[in-house]
Amino acid sequence: MKRWYQLSPNELLRQFSTAKDQGLSEQEAGARVKQYGRNELRHGKKLNPFKLFLNQFNDVLVIVLMIAAAISFGLAFVEEEGSVKESLLIIVIVVAIALVGFFNEYKAEKTVEALSKLVGFKARVRRNGEVKEIDAAELVPGDIVLLEAGQKVPADIRLLEVSDLACNEASLTGESLPVNKNTDQIDLEAPLGDQKCMVFAGTFLTAGSALGLVVGTGQQTEIGKIADLVSGVENEDTPMQKKLDDLGKKLGYFIAVICVIVFIIVFFFVRQDGDVGLVHHLIFAFTAAVALAVAAIPEGLAFVVRISLALGARRMAGKNALVRKLSAVEALGSTDTICSDKTGTLTKGEMTVRALYVNSQEGTVSGSGYDMTGKLSFKSQAPGLQHLLEIGVLCNNSTIREGTVIGDPTEGSLIVSAGKAKIDAATLIARYPRLQEFPFSSERKRMSTVHKTPDGEYIVAAKGALEVVLDRCGDYYDKAGQKKTLTNEIRKDILEMNKRFAAQALRVLAFASKQTKLQPKNEPDAEKNLTFIGLQAMMDPPREEVIEVIHRVQSEAGMRVIMITGDYIETAKAVAKEIGITGDAISGTELAALSQEEFEKRVETIGVYARVDPEHKIRIVQALKKHGHQVAMTGDGVNDAPAIKAADIGIAMGITGTDVSKEAADLILLDDQFLTIINAIEEGRGIFDNVRKFVNFLISCNIAEVIAVVLGIIFFNDLILTAAQLLFINIVTDGLPAVALGSDPAQANILSSKPKRFQEAIVSSRVWAEIFIFGSIMSIFLIGQYWYNHTHESRIAAVSAAFTAMVVYEIVRLVDIRTDYKIRWFANPWLSVAIVSSLALQLAVLYAPGLAKYFDVGPLNAHDWSIMIAGSIALFVIMKLLNPILDKIIYKEHSLEAIPEALGNNKA
Repeated sequence: MKRWYQLSPNELLRQFSTAKDQGLSEQEAGARVKQYGRNELRHGKKLNPFKLFLNQFNDVLVIVLMIAAAISFGLAFVEEEGSVKESLLIIVIVVAIALVGFFNEYKAEKTVEALSKLVGFKARVRRNGEVKEIDAAELVPGDIVLLEAGQKVPADIRLLEVSDLACNEASLTGESLPVNKNTDQIDLEAPLGDQKCMVFAGTFLTAGSALGLVVGTGQQTEIGKIADLVSGVENEDTPMQKKLDDLGKKLGYFIAVICVIVFIIVFFFVRQDGDVGLVHHLIFAFTAAVALAVAAIPEGLAFVVRISLALGARRMAGKNALVRKLSAVEALGSTDTICSDKTGTLTKGEMTVRALYVNSQEGTVSGSGYDMTGKLSFKSQAPGLQHLLEIGVLCNNSTIREGTVIGDPTEGSLIVSAGKAKIDAATLIARYPRLQEFPFSSERKRMSTVHKTPDGEYIVAAKGALEVVLDRCGDYYDKAGQKKTLTNEIRKDILEMNKRFAAQALRVLAFASKQTKLQPKNEPDAEKNLTFIGLQAMMDPPREEVIEVIHRVQSEAGMRVIMITGDYIETAKAVAKEIGITGDAISGTELAALSQEEFEKRVETIGVYARVDPEHKIRIVQALKKHGHQVAMTGDGVNDAPAIKAADIGIAMGITGTDVSKEAADLILLDDQFLTIINAIEEGRGIFDNVRKFVNFLISCNIAEVIAVVLGIIFFNDLILTAAQLLFINIVTDGLPAVALGSDPAQANILSSKPKRFQEAIVSSRVWAEIFIFGSIMSIFLIGQYWYNHTHESRIAAVSAAFTAMVVYEIVRLVDIRTDYKIRWFANPWLSVAIVSSLALQLAVLYAPGLAKYFDVGPLNAHDWSIMIAGSIALFVIMKLLNPILDKIIYKEHSLEAIPEALGNNKA
């Protein structure tokens, strides 16, 4: 079946049963709305707060907590009344965890809705023989549409009549320059950028006017097809989600095994004092197993993870990076490959004059985009510079309003280059009013205008392709500004300069003029015997901050940056060279010719992809992920959205980004600054470190509790800590410092660390060894103090001392972990506040009668505090002495080179 661009206008009109001069009838248009639907894209499901809240429970750690609550609740019907309170406490914690995640993600989604620019716009159509304005959503296939410059194209349209039409298709194809359109049908299949007789929904007309036939609406447009491609990409868990799920599963298996073992040991081998019945002994064994489960489950972990990620998301928002999914907060920190679109992301999507040629000498222009700030530099004086810039303003149909070009971006760049030389376009145009215009067309490849001068004469301003303009010139201005005959030798020099500019991927325009006493009668009269003035060479340059950012990302952060663009390969290579992206360059056509196996062999060596389509971008991202890379994709266009969704973390531009790209993204740069990515990388890495710190801390506490409880059962035939006491420790006295750890600032040199460090497991084998050693030593101290008090005082005194010692020693572990990182202690004042608060709450439990009764504890003696202080000092010193020994043993055996770096290389 032939494509729309392969059919002639008459064939199309017959196929859609439409008359060009009449259009559709209202009745037929209404019938086609029912047949094809409204001209709207299907959007993702509307935000459902209830479903979003339920999704917060889809987490391994949260599920483990709910199981713990169920077990604790079941005990209420067996023996202990307090178990109901314990289960309710766990449920409260679970709900709190869910609420933290819900409110952060709900707020982010509402912000995305606010960023959305799906504002309805109008379209001019011909119906019943009359031209009328309707909502673009009411367009149907077969409608005859009138188009003009400055308009957003409302549907996919086959052009029937064209008058100097140009269209900016950057959001769809990635090509930075406007495409000149015509009505010529194309016999062979062609990519979007080469379909000159088509304009596509969501693109912008920069010049001219046209009449066209709607051939695709809504989901049947090219944008709709890309939106379908986005929805077809499966969602994957972020690296953090995978690590936490893996950790949760390991903890779940560990808890199940340890509980079964303890139940068997207690039931078959432990004998309680006195003559107890079998049922009572069975209840005791089951209670011991449940106490072990409560001790082993890090009840505060899921809550602290959500709080930490929410705090990180809040800090990122303060740095203009909106996090849509909490789990993506740290993902950028562990990313080792950034794939980036070029137009609008690495570049501003704004044409800028970079070089000039006038009076036989080359000059440069600084600055970027449509900002008038910049400088024109020549080695020596160029007397014709003013005239060159003025001709660029006069032979121009565009304007700049509030930093935005109204019209063609290339013409806009000419106004900016003149502005940098303090030439005010409005004043100049008023001084030289335009009388005639001979417009640019793809056939003429030039444009000329006729203006009246203040002294009553006439000046012709011309611009266009160099060869075409030179053919109409007989003179030129030399270095002294004198008019001389344009010889073949001078022509050769000018053409050579044009080649030099083109080799730098610059688009070159030639300028010429002449002054006459009589107004030119026609086009040939106006454009003969011109005087060549010079050249202006422009491109869509890199954003000013991009060169520094890419250098820092690649040299400091150890991440690789890859450019993926729909633009021409020479342009892409030139931009890549300027900003420091290395590697081979390949076009979409070459990529399509490679098998998946061949491509995967080459993917590691390619740094630039040009003229690629959305399917190619997905293929690139997936090939990199198959090599084990964690991939980020940044972009702003509709054509970037599928790859943004397929990447480990998708990043969209908040200002210039299309709605489709934002909806596919995990992170949105609110200021469109590529520099914001550096801040996000630092924040993400800091968050990973914080997660690693408090996970280390919390699991250390839980393992220590398990060891202590098991030893208590073995040596004393009793539970030295109750489930209520363990819950209090895990949620309150451990939870507060853990949350405070989550707000730690990143280390000063964190960007210089390699990505591998942040791709390691949250708890490495090195850390597991440290956790078990700490738990064992701490348990020995704690059991010793319990034995002393139990022997010399009472059971309640022994339990009180063990309960408090557990809290104190776990704070020692916190200090031990924190001092491994290169962060000043008081850089995070909340940590000190949390530690003091935890100790204060523990004192309240000991000395407040009501709380003491509930937790079955009492006040401590002076010798209890003395033992704990001595034990704390000994525990801290022992752990610091053991650290280098563990480093040598673990790293030598397992070559875990990333772990010393993860611990900050700052062992105290």
